[in-house]
Amino acid sequence: MASTETQVEAIANAAQGQRSIDVENPATGAVIATVPDLTAAEIAALATRARAAQPEWEALGFEGRARIMLRAQKWLMDNAQRVIEVIVSETGKSWEDAQTAEISYGGAAFGFWAKHAEDYLGDEKVHSSNLLVTGKKLITRYKPLGLIGVIGPWNYPLTNSFGDCIPALMAGNAVILKPSEVTPLTSMLLAEGMRECGLPEDVFQVATGRGEAGAALVDEVDMIMFTGSTKTGKAVAVKAAERLIPASLELGGKDPFIVLSDADLERAANTAVWSSFMNGGQTCVSTERVYVEAPVYDEFVAKVTEKASKLRQGVPDGFGSVEVGAVTFPPQADIIEAHVKDAVAKGARVVVGGHRAAGPGRFFEPTVLVDVDHTMDAMTQETFGPTMPIMKVADAEEAIRLANDSQYGLAASVFSKDVARGEAVARRLQAGAVNVNDALLNYTALELPMGGWKASGLGSRHGAGGIRKYCAQQAILVSRLHLKRDVHHFPNKVGTSRLIGRLFKFLYGRGKRD
Repeated sequence: MASTETQVEAIANAAQGQRSIDVENPATGAVIATVPDLTAAEIAALATRARAAQPEWEALGFEGRARIMLRAQKWLMDNAQRVIEVIVSETGKSWEDAQTAEISYGGAAFGFWAKHAEDYLGDEKVHSSNLLVTGKKLITRYKPLGLIGVIGPWNYPLTNSFGDCIPALMAGNAVILKPSEVTPLTSMLLAEGMRECGLPEDVFQVATGRGEAGAALVDEVDMIMFTGSTKTGKAVAVKAAERLIPASLELGGKDPFIVLSDADLERAANTAVWSSFMNGGQTCVSTERVYVEAPVYDEFVAKVTEKASKLRQGVPDGFGSVEVGAVTFPPQADIIEAHVKDAVAKGARVVVGGHRAAGPGRFFEPTVLVDVDHTMDAMTQETFGPTMPIMKVADAEEAIRLANDSQYGLAASVFSKDVARGEAVARRLQAGAVNVNDALLNYTALELPMGGWKASGLGSRHGAGGIRKYCAQQAILVSRLHLKRDVHHFPNKVGTSRLIGRLFKFLYGRGKRD
């Protein structure tokens, strides 16, 4: 089996004369690989090959495709350490983050979609109360769109890049994945693994490149799945609209975390620290702002301060070495620093961290801010880094109002020992997913839809909608027992029309009017 480095070198050699992209380890600053920056013409060539390969893949049916997915599931588990090493090398995240949030997701997703794709996409018999279709066979069916483009983010090269390809493939589509130019190596390794597991050639391809490659991909596919910033997502949506192709978008978030006065503060503090600093805070559904009711504010802040100050950060060197890794994307470090400085300039206090850490890698200290408010970017703009701003609120009503005071609506968390109260608050939050006495874990329940409200996106992943979006929906009506001429057929006759009118009035005109 060729190594990832060998594969990268081979691709680069095959693309001599092209622009190239250096892939950096953000924890050390070292360049670890070079990949080609594909042109629009090369993206078009990938699409041609994918379209040629897709019909055979679709013809395998759910059972045939599932066999390959289950082989891939085993391949991922057998090669877990190798995949973790590649993920860590290009993201700078901890080994635990790579295992818990990426390997586990991939393993679960292969099995879930292999098992449930047919449940979600099999023909559905429909029953209608309309007399005009009495005795007729009504069916809803789902047919793969053909070629799906996936544009993935840099923070989760397996979960949020390759992970979206799994249901698209299980639906019977060919897929081209354009991973982030910052983290392309994981996708390339997984493509290698899929070939080893028997996936037909060209059904799944990886297109390395910068933003221009992503724009070219939208021009070639039948549907686009994008995960990334709201700004870029809007541009993708416009481009997709111009071609009248569907687009599913998971975009930015500023996820609130509400601690009510009756919460289990130890659990709330542990969860807040983990959900704020896991993956270096570089998760779409990371906790980005915390609202705590006044009676427990001081105690909660004390607990969080103690726990956050003990977090270890540095170059990941195997399991148990660090809790917080590097900042993966170079410009993100500037955004994180700017948000912290803005907050301090407007009156916030730093109780833990607050600075860029010494290099050669790219690190920002796990940071806890207090005395914050909504005049500060740290409370209103997506930071996407290891920060936790904590704001005191008078009561649950103020917490709900402030939590909803955002352009984003991806996810949220509520903590209360009174589960009914916590759920009641959750139902009032403007977010696509809300956890009560938890954070982030909804993402692991693949049966639940995961999608944002407001500027956090369109569509969703997971659940029935997470695979049906990769298909065209078709309605089929079959007349089995019928007359030579139905009563509504031509020619129109006065007596028949009046009879039909009386029938409609009998069926639909007996309701009470105010």
